[in-house]
Amino acid sequence: MGVLRRWILPLLFVLVSVLLYFKTSHKVSVLQIFNFSSPFFYFFYEIQANGGCSLLSHDEFWIRSNRIVTPEGVFAGAVEVKGGRIASVVSDDYSGGQFAGGYVVDYGNAVVMPGFVDIHVHLDEPGRTEWEGFSAGTKAAAAGGVTTLIDMPLNSFPVTVTEEALKLKVEAAREKIYVDVGFWGGLVPENALNTTILDRLLRAGVLGLKSFMLPSGINDFPMTNITHIKEGLYTLAKYKRPLLVHAEVNPNSDGDGETIDAASDPRSYSTYLKTRPASWEIEAISELRTAMEETKVGGPAEGAHVHIVHLSDAGTSLNLIKEAKSSGASVSVETCAHYLAFSAEEIKDGDTRFKCAPPIRDEANRQKLREALLEGDIDMLSSDHSPTTPELKLLKEGDFLRAWGGVSSLQFDLPATWHYGKTYGLTLRQLVKYWSERPAKFAGQEHKGAILPGKDADFVVWDPEVEFELDGSYKTFSKHPNISAYMGKTLSGKVLATFVRGNLVFSDGIHSPNPCGETILAK
Repeated sequence: MGVLRRWILPLLFVLVSVLLYFKTSHKVSVLQIFNFSSPFFYFFYEIQANGGCSLLSHDEFWIRSNRIVTPEGVFAGAVEVKGGRIASVVSDDYSGGQFAGGYVVDYGNAVVMPGFVDIHVHLDEPGRTEWEGFSAGTKAAAAGGVTTLIDMPLNSFPVTVTEEALKLKVEAAREKIYVDVGFWGGLVPENALNTTILDRLLRAGVLGLKSFMLPSGINDFPMTNITHIKEGLYTLAKYKRPLLVHAEVNPNSDGDGETIDAASDPRSYSTYLKTRPASWEIEAISELRTAMEETKVGGPAEGAHVHIVHLSDAGTSLNLIKEAKSSGASVSVETCAHYLAFSAEEIKDGDTRFKCAPPIRDEANRQKLREALLEGDIDMLSSDHSPTTPELKLLKEGDFLRAWGGVSSLQFDLPATWHYGKTYGLTLRQLVKYWSERPAKFAGQEHKGAILPGKDADFVVWDPEVEFELDGSYKTFSKHPNISAYMGKTLSGKVLATFVRGNLVFSDGIHSPNPCGETILAK
């Protein structure tokens, strides 16, 4: 009997489904006959979908849940999807017989939210696909509930500082991406002082520009000074697009990077922390004040916007940003999940997975960042997903001064933010505000970021009560999962399914057989 259950019944199950497939010619979905969570579903899907890019063979359907997160609140109800857009949103007390004849995917008590919009991601393609690449990176994104990401202009090769480089990047992404992908361009001295180059890059469709106020670590992406930044803002003002700034300045050098006493232990995180003090962030944001002032109404850069990326210092740096906002300057700021999750005190000697810039600071600073987020002083969250190869992270040597910086985290945006956030009072509505609504608006994607009629049908379905350990058996999709600082941690919030424009691109650990993400270009 055990053999019968193990082999014969599943084979009969397969046979019936294959016959059903040929009989119906795709008109009846296997999903309508069998339980959506059946372990055999994905085998049938490969036969059923004939190479499609969705695990669901319906263009029109309803998603029902007891916890749908909308701008009006969290309630039990359903979302109607038609042709990749949200057609309607109804509560369970609606009595119009809206489900009659429609296909319904019922997720019970799981949370249904707008997909995350991660505005700060390095996927490193073309040129450095051994670091990550569009296929692996967007698979990780989909598995983490990210439905839209904006790719940074580095560390790809060539860097995205010209129209020609953008075209290469867009072409590299085609037919590889499982979520929608937009692109930031780079502001460097060469194009900052040549408006023809910059105009062509912006007209080609980058959503905005990114610059560094100290060496980026990539020789072909040099740092900018305040003159370059202002020139960039004047050009951006014509397009009403933002400038994203890595705001650190070393006031004691000409920008030659990290300095430290030769007697210090390079395996100690405290050694690295001393090389990039909070004063570097303060210095950079202080220098930016004059540029911020010019974005005011009536100013020479009106229409442009200054955005401080990955803020680490919750003290004077944040206060300077708050002052600029209150003065009428067009300014915003993000921080990252890892600054809210970790503190310097818990980083062990030699664990270079945690090296990033600006660095993860002490526990008191972490608490202030959390408070600033809840109080609304921080506008949005991002991952700053920055992968590389294990060799460049120097995992064996554990040398914080020589290891490549950056936290690899794209698949863990949601569970990392939620696991730590629920301990300090983060709500589902705030999660959506910081990870979906505001990032979508910032990136100019008004059709994304919220569960409202007319918006793209981008959803993440997840269970906030489930805890899991990121051990060797956990299924990850980044090219080099072992370099992530989150590996070995226990997190909360298991992603069950991800929809991109109505396409079910990820469900129960499985991706759609073909990628169906679209590239996003500004118009």
